[in-house]
Order: sequence, then C-alpha cells, then structure tokens
Amino acid sequence: QVQLVESGGGLVQAGGSLRLSCAASGFIFILNAMSWYRQAPGKQRELVATITSDGSANYADSLKGRFTISRDNAKNTVYLQMNSLKPEDTAVYYCNVRRVVNDYWGQGTQVTVSS
Repeated sequence: QVQLVESGGGLVQAGGSLRLSCAASGFIFILNAMSWYRQAPGKQRELVATITSDGSANYADSLKGRFTISRDNAKNTVYLQMNSLKPEDTAVYYCNVRRVVNDYWGQGTQVTVSS
C-alpha cells in the first residue's frame, strides 16, 4: 500500500531554513509526480509545489524563489528546501501523490516559524 512519511519539520526563527523529506513506498515512485501541500491553522490546505516524474517543478506564485522541491528517485524521496522562512509559513506540511483518481497523504510535519 502507498505510504508517505514526512520528516524534517521543527521550530525555526524567521529568516532561517528547513529541509523537509518525504519517503515514499508502495508504488513506482519514478513514474509519479509528487507534491507538497501545507495547512495553516484555520485555513484550507494549499498546494506548495509539485515535481513531475521528469523533474520539472512548479510552485505556488507566492513561494517562488524561497522554496525548492526536488526528488531522489534512487531513494524514493522528495524534498522541500525552504529558505528565508517567514512566520506566515507556519503550517503542517504534507507530502502528496495522486494516482489515477486517488490522493494519498502523509501524516504531515509541523513547521513553526517564530518572529
């Protein structure tokens, strides 16, 4: 079965950096696009970034230039490098894969940015 396990969240000061990881299993990783979403308290879950199977990346407009998504197909892992973090980046970050019509999610990792 599909499993997505996020790690790397934590507490960081504004201006700092974090790198999130998502280890995937249960499907052919190299053939699937992977995404990161986030959900702040009281807000809807929003798309952060997507990386296709061939490595092309797309980002939410507001995050371009600060966040970088990447993947290591040998490790079945997708990453999210977050730089110049702001308090408004505080959220639970989720890894996602969409297979056919089904969405699969990890358990999420908390990122808290203090001012």
